[in-house]
Amino acid sequence: MPLCPCRISPALSFLMTPIAYCDCCQPYHNSLLNDDTATIQAETAERLMRSRYSAFVLIKPEYIVKTTVPAQQDLLDIESIEKWARETNWSGLEIVDHEPKLGRRHAQVEFKAYYLKPDGQTAHHELSSFVKIEERWYFLDPTVKTISQKQPCLCGSGEKFKRCCGVYLG
Repeated sequence: MPLCPCRISPALSFLMTPIAYCDCCQPYHNSLLNDDTATIQAETAERLMRSRYSAFVLIKPEYIVKTTVPAQQDLLDIESIEKWARETNWSGLEIVDHEPKLGRRHAQVEFKAYYLKPDGQTAHHELSSFVKIEERWYFLDPTVKTISQKQPCLCGSGEKFKRCCGVYLG
């Protein structure tokens, strides 16, 4: 039974409890990829972050797209996502910090995604922002600009973008 990629951490291996993929991220992947209603959803932004990391490792670009804010999904390049996932030799994930409640609907997860390069291991260190829309967490992709600061927010909150998700996409 393979371990879940999100539970492998070269930096904190002595702290991590090994969990099988089927008991960790697989139910989230299967639920969303097999049924758009996603009966099994990430309870927290950290849980979504972990499942997205596992989707990169296991080359599930459709999951990456479907867990990004709906207003940004059509602007993502699924072929590029898949290519990057295939070409990266992932070696582990470390959650540095999780801020589960920023305002009414936002959260942030700071993480390091480790990968191997010819000259050794390195890490992609990021502070990711998430928004909860209708009881479901989504990733806010800072590389995809969809609206101006004065327009209604892409998450559908009814607030102006600059006062809602724009605060976290800076």
